[in-house]
Amino acid sequence: QVQLQDSGGGSVQAGGSLTLSCASSGYQHFGTYAMAWFHQAPGKIREGVASISWDGVPYYADSVKGRFTISRDIGKNTLTLQMNSLRPEDTAMYYCARGNAYEGASLVHQHYAYWGQGTQVTVSS
Repeated sequence: QVQLQDSGGGSVQAGGSLTLSCASSGYQHFGTYAMAWFHQAPGKIREGVASISWDGVPYYADSVKGRFTISRDIGKNTLTLQMNSLRPEDTAMYYCARGNAYEGASLVHQHYAYWGQGTQVTVSS
């Protein structure tokens, strides 16, 4: 079955950097699926942070443009989120998600059927 394993979270000070990874398994043709990163802070809804279309086009939430970079390694079935210039408001649980084949980038959570277990990011001021 489809499995997504998130990792790379941690605690950093404001201005620092973290790299999140999502290892995918249980299905073929990783490079044909749209994928995304979402985050959810306590008491808040899950929000899309960055997405990458099936053909590799990225799309970002306004709040992270210029600071975060989403990428994928098709040979390793891995999705990555490089997070720079972190802010306290970036503190949340981060989840990777897989959409459907041959779809564009999207930050709408209903477009994603498979989710990782989450990795916590904490940014202190």
